[in-house]
Amino acid sequence: MKKILRPLQIVYVIYALLWFVILMLLVLLFVPFSLLAGKIKGGNYIYWLCNKWAKLWYFFTGIRHKEIYEAPHDKSRQYIFVANHSSYMDIPPIVRAIHQPVRVLGKYEMVKYPIFGLIYRSAVVVVDRSSAEKRARSVRALKSALQKGISIFIFPEGTFNQTDKPLKEFFDGAFRIAIETKTPIKPLLFVDSEKRMHWRGFFELTPGPCRVVYLAEVDVSQYSPADIAVLKQKVHDVMEEGLIKYKFT
Repeated sequence: MKKILRPLQIVYVIYALLWFVILMLLVLLFVPFSLLAGKIKGGNYIYWLCNKWAKLWYFFTGIRHKEIYEAPHDKSRQYIFVANHSSYMDIPPIVRAIHQPVRVLGKYEMVKYPIFGLIYRSAVVVVDRSSAEKRARSVRALKSALQKGISIFIFPEGTFNQTDKPLKEFFDGAFRIAIETKTPIKPLLFVDSEKRMHWRGFFELTPGPCRVVYLAEVDVSQYSPADIAVLKQKVHDVMEEGLIKYKFT
């Protein structure tokens, strides 16, 4: 059956890729205007544009966005958003599901992609892991965003989870920043990203639901720098439990 459907999937992926490029080109037309608005307002404007891009791309490709809230969410508050990371389809849900000013920590390698890379560079806090100095620069940029009232988003796994476990081990970064800045953590679950597009590549894309689950925020006010491992494990356990629950429902 898979061999029969594979040619149809390839046609679908080419169709989706065409819409991806067309809509990205439209967004790119407006990016220069964002620069005139300044770094803060301009960055927020780019995220607004990306939200519209994602809505249209989902519409044309048959991907259905759904948000599930396990606890009330206050969009007026600042958070450090963290989520599981399993494929490139984790990117559209960020701009679809986060309805407040936010800056995402993203991999430097993504700036190399044509068209998308230009927008990516304008909207993301890029991390280059080739040196400690460059990593520290990214951390300072994230803290600066928090100081300006903007939430930040980090994938604590760092890279795609290519294991058979719900989550890989987390890096310390998000939790260290949370404790040092006393910013609550808001865990999100990207439940269907791997189903919509496996980490193997873009030609694994399929239409269907793409759920984002908002878990309850994790207060960090009582944690000290010595408690990073404890906080990290707490968030890991909560997210792992949620992924097991939702991936089988």
